Amino acid sequence: MLDRRPIFPNVIELNFQAGHVIGCNVYLVFDQDEWILIDIGYEESVEEIVELVRELDFPLSKCKTLVATHADVDHGQGFALAKKMLKTTVSAHPKAAKLLATGDKLRTFAEIEAQNIRLEMPAVDTEHVIDEGSKIQVGDLELEVWSTPGHADSQLAFRMGDLLFSGDNIYRDGCVGAIDAHHGSDIPAFIRSLQRIRNSEIKWLLPSHGPIFRKDDAILDKTIARLESYLHMADFGTCAIDWPLMDEWEKEIAQGKMPG
Repeated sequence: MLDRRPIFPNVIELNFQAGHVIGCNVYLVFDQDEWILIDIGYEESVEEIVELVRELDFPLSKCKTLVATHADVDHGQGFALAKKMLKTTVSAHPKAAKLLATGDKLRTFAEIEAQNIRLEMPAVDTEHVIDEGSKIQVGDLELEVWSTPGHADSQLAFRMGDLLFSGDNIYRDGCVGAIDAHHGSDIPAFIRSLQRIRNSEIKWLLPSHGPIFRKDDAILDKTIARLESYLHMADFGTCAIDWPLMDEWEKEIAQGKMPG
């Protein structure tokens, strides 16, 4: 049996526990014998994750559910296999549930033809549809579900006391999850989600990628300001709300202004 290395009481992050990067951050939240996993990562990592859980002396039969922050391939490709191995259920936002049930490759980034990315996305049914205000019970612990769209329209975060399992909302360097129109990204919604996190009493952010970090309002303010600038930049295509340069150009054409 391995010694458990909780990062916080009742929380084990499996990359940290393993001592090497397995994939996206996978959080094991437990109380007594009951436990859940938040995200699972790629299918190729599932057997290692299940074996690690076994070596930590968690009864595999006591996995209450597998929870999806959203449906992206790097978070959920392994759900079907993990569900089968653990004989458990999947919990996800209704929009993520549709993508998982159909094995949608485009909206989950499993297939990006221009970059020659072609991954499988095994279909899996969701038994528990969760959304804003839902509760996830683990033993005597309770996780409050937050809807935090922006990166994806199905992005969820989960609050437990002063911890927030924050998905792809923000990372320690101030970066955020990819913004892509085909993915269902929404910059105004993203800004509102980050403002909610910034204005909360959360002390620690547990993201889906990279290190866990203490909530820093200065970093959040800088990131929010950056996303606010994205609203007016052609770089973000249909995710932007306008492009001020075009208004300027229209005026210059009307005025007959020459280049210079």
